[in-house]
Amino acid sequence: MKTILKQNGTEATEFILLGLVSRPELQPVLFVVFLVIYLITLTGNFGMIILIRLTPQLQTPMYFFLTHLALVDLFYSTNVSPQMLINFLSERKTISYVGCLTQCFIFVTLLLTEYYMLGAMAYDRYLAICKPLHYSSKMSKSVCICLVTFPYLWGSLVGTMQVILTSCLSFCGANTINHFYCADPPLLMLTCSDTYIKQTALFASAGLNLTGSLLIILTSYIFIFVTILHMRSTEGQRKAFSTCGSHLMAVTMFYGSLFCMYLRPATESSVEQGKIVAVFCIFVSPMLNPFIYSLRNKDVKKALRKIVKRNLRKME
Repeated sequence: MKTILKQNGTEATEFILLGLVSRPELQPVLFVVFLVIYLITLTGNFGMIILIRLTPQLQTPMYFFLTHLALVDLFYSTNVSPQMLINFLSERKTISYVGCLTQCFIFVTLLLTEYYMLGAMAYDRYLAICKPLHYSSKMSKSVCICLVTFPYLWGSLVGTMQVILTSCLSFCGANTINHFYCADPPLLMLTCSDTYIKQTALFASAGLNLTGSLLIILTSYIFIFVTILHMRSTEGQRKAFSTCGSHLMAVTMFYGSLFCMYLRPATESSVEQGKIVAVFCIFVSPMLNPFIYSLRNKDVKKALRKIVKRNLRKME
């Protein structure tokens, strides 16, 4: 392994990823499983984006946000999946120091982007249900663009800060990461530097952004549920609940796994448990999101049926 001298020791220029499991006989099986998951994720999210773009009836703020959520899920999964798939078939599962920091940056950026994208979607549902007469003016094109731009910018800012703090750490001992991608908690267990500042920044960022974005979502839904309960029409209540059901399911999956992953100190046991949670967060959630939003949404199903019928007619 290449190394550079630093203060009478060696500074790692690459890391070895232990992966999801250590048993060699399972690697080909896991390769097939995660390749299928990744292909379904690509197909589902690309399909959702294309469907929304091609359907005039879906050119509304809700689907505008859904397009960006699908885009974030695509990059979120792609940041980890190709490297992981290669490592399943490789004897030496390495990643360069720069590659590791890049993966950490993209991961944190997209993670926070998804936090606040889900928050923007909750705010959109709040206006649509609680302020229907003002919905068009309050959710104008410029407002939608601002609500979508903020998550990307804020995520990039926090991601840059976290990577700068990580780059200040020295990795002069073991270079084996007990994970299938470069994540902060297992990285902190390898450094020979004081991790107090980094640990504090990581915990504060995870806690503030998790609770901050979740507060936006919960506040929006409190007002939504109060408004729905005051509706006189049972049909109106059913329709309102239907438009929120998909989003609530996606939020529950995403935030439930994240609280388990990040709001704990970095220890051997927490890292091992974090692997399982990370699989759900990085692979399962992005794969299921397109199906959650399409299977529970009449407009999406209607648009999908139209496109399928149109293509079948062309084939006849």
